[in-house]
Amino acid sequence: MTLHHLTRATLAATLIASFSHAALADTPADVQVPDGNTIALETVGVGAITYMCETKDDGNMGWVFKGPHAALNDSDGSQVGSYFGPPATWEALDGSKITGTQLATAANGDGNIPLQLVEANPAEGEGAMMGVSYIQRLNTQGGVAPDVACDMDHDGATAVVTYQADYIFWTAE
Repeated sequence: MTLHHLTRATLAATLIASFSHAALADTPADVQVPDGNTIALETVGVGAITYMCETKDDGNMGWVFKGPHAALNDSDGSQVGSYFGPPATWEALDGSKITGTQLATAANGDGNIPLQLVEANPAEGEGAMMGVSYIQRLNTQGGVAPDVACDMDHDGATAVVTYQADYIFWTAE
């Protein structure tokens, strides 16, 4: 099965380029964080999303999102946390973690999962995730369901596709 994979060179180049505050200014209105919040932590999520070929709610066969698993890295490329699900969970290395409720998405080009704005639930545990109010997913690359057959002959098949995205964590001012 052919899947979409980002090369290490692409990931490294994007990691360096992605920490740009100019990119925040270009963020679509739907996924802008409300006024009164400030950036607490900027990370790059590098990982994979799992899909399964199964019958969807509409009765047709298709690739269904099952969950992400990514390392959250700082601007130096050092891991500072993890992102996994379901439910979508961001966990710092200190053990503090948050889940959230998706508020909005915005398209980010063919082959890329959408940009996203999530309102954070109160953090579990003391640490870096305490006080986080919103999480933005920006600069997405890859991560969409594979463009391969999903029919009765492939029922139950899984596909893992690589992706990368900036996860910006905000706190109330």
